[in-house]
Amino acid sequence: MENENQQRKNDSVFSKKIRAGRRRTYFFDIKATKANDYYLTITESKKKQNMDGYERHKIFLYKEDFNKFLEAVNETINHVKTELMPEYDFDEFDRKQEEYYKLRAAENEGLPPATDDLHVDPSTSTSEESHETPPSHINDDNDSTNKDDVDAW
Repeated sequence: MENENQQRKNDSVFSKKIRAGRRRTYFFDIKATKANDYYLTITESKKKQNMDGYERHKIFLYKEDFNKFLEAVNETINHVKTELMPEYDFDEFDRKQEEYYKLRAAENEGLPPATDDLHVDPSTSTSEESHETPPSHINDDNDSTNKDDVDAW
């Protein structure tokens, strides 16, 4: 019985991972209940400052709250984008991610990066940014989770 419960706990029907910097990863997992119902867990996994393990925070979201939750998240994000930071270019993150993947693909093939395709605005670049480290919002669906990302659940 305990083995069955442990297996059910680890079984995800669907899973999505979003990397958010070097120390943070978000997991969106759809899990099944015993009654073949489904719920969403949203987990933030953050490497501890002393690099000794991970700190995790979970939200359990049930189907009856999906629409309300999604509406509140969208409303909140739109408020930040339109009222609090209307001048900020939120698409900057998507461009940086695209640049990172182009560079990574070129490195994997042993080719120099095609810099003419990369449009980097020096005014938005900081001295801390480097093409050798991924941007802080990377969503790498093809990269499998390893020990550096998250301990074994």
